[in-house]
Amino acid sequence: MRNHLDAKLMAKQLRQRLAEKSIELGHGECLELVAAQFGYADWNMLAARIALTRQRDADGETGIRFKAAAPILRIYSRDKAREFYLDYLGFHLDWADAPLTADAGPATLYTQISRDRLVIHLSEHHGDGSPGTACWITMKGIDAFHAELAAKEYPNMRPGIEPMPPRLRVMEVIDPFGNRLRFGEFTSRPIREDGSPV
Repeated sequence: MRNHLDAKLMAKQLRQRLAEKSIELGHGECLELVAAQFGYADWNMLAARIALTRQRDADGETGIRFKAAAPILRIYSRDKAREFYLDYLGFHLDWADAPLTADAGPATLYTQISRDRLVIHLSEHHGDGSPGTACWITMKGIDAFHAELAAKEYPNMRPGIEPMPPRLRVMEVIDPFGNRLRFGEFTSRPIREDGSPV
């Protein structure tokens, strides 16, 4: 059975079959039709998916494996970090090399927090991260997460969910130190600028 890796061959065969019926379409037009059959907005999106699949296959043959990255975000207040990341966003404190409280003394903090499979490191160390860093976080359940945050009484943040056609919805939150966390969920069907399905 054919899959998305056979898209170019499928487009070539489609063009040939249509030509037999005196219907002339260019190769590019046939690629676009095949991409639509697989549910992609256009050929460029499908081509990117094919390239990603081939790279993953190649890495599998060489044994190269990468685990999830953990961004290091710079913080300046342990109390504000705890209030934002633990109380508001619902992360858990995994470990810390100093207490996550302001009255803990002069030790510089480096800590790991997590929620589900998302891991973030928070650091007071000079040179770790830069204020205003942006992190992209792919997720599922963005509506439920948005509702969870909206139900909390955190005075400094009221994020919304923004549609980003063709297949993405994004909610951005900004921590007290200017770091931006962009939570994105891909949609199963293409969407319009207003977020409605195409």
